Amino acid sequence: MKTVVMVPTYNEAPNIKLVIDETLNCGANADVLIVDDMSPDGTYKIVEEISKTNNKVHLLLRKEKKGRGYAGKDGFLKALDMKADYIVEMDGDGSHSPKYIPEFLKTIENCDVVIGSRYINGGKDEERSIVRQIVSNFSRRYLSFVLGVKIQDPTSGYRMFKRTALAKFAAELTASDPFIVTEVLYKIKENNLKVKEYPIIFLARFSGKSKLRMGTLITYLFKVLKLKLTGR
Repeated sequence: MKTVVMVPTYNEAPNIKLVIDETLNCGANADVLIVDDMSPDGTYKIVEEISKTNNKVHLLLRKEKKGRGYAGKDGFLKALDMKADYIVEMDGDGSHSPKYIPEFLKTIENCDVVIGSRYINGGKDEERSIVRQIVSNFSRRYLSFVLGVKIQDPTSGYRMFKRTALAKFAAELTASDPFIVTEVLYKIKENNLKVKEYPIIFLARFSGKSKLRMGTLITYLFKVLKLKLTGR
């Protein structure tokens, strides 16, 4: 069984080597697929160098239609093209520890999708300020209510998919930005896929600042309602 860990990146040069190293050494024998949008800080150059001496590290360099959503979709499709049986999606800033991947692999034996959750017993969020925690808590309750999903952490971007599950909707994704995380959740619900949550500790990023802004989060709340009403 082949596992591919897909990591969309943009300006993660200070973090990417450590993320790759931790993923390769997490005990899952996984390949790492970095999907980079020509990061000005040279993230992709670091990945290129690593891939020259390690055949388990792969780079998908995107030069057109840049954006987190497009990168995620292309990464999913590339992982499927690599004949992955299990596909992990995680952030490239160090906030998602690869140490959970072996546990995800055990959990997914009895479901279609595993979500790394901060909000179930054993989970924790180390990064957020009080304000961000309040916004996050409201957002996850709003998402669960509007989309009708019984998931404690619907905003988590740390997920594992069975190939058969991801193949049902990967080509249909349209989001250009981080809203892809919610769009995927909608597709999971639409396809009646079985989901299990596994507790994770969401870590402070290794280096740099988050690219997500409060204004963006508020905009996403309206996008969720539109998705529910129109399906896109």
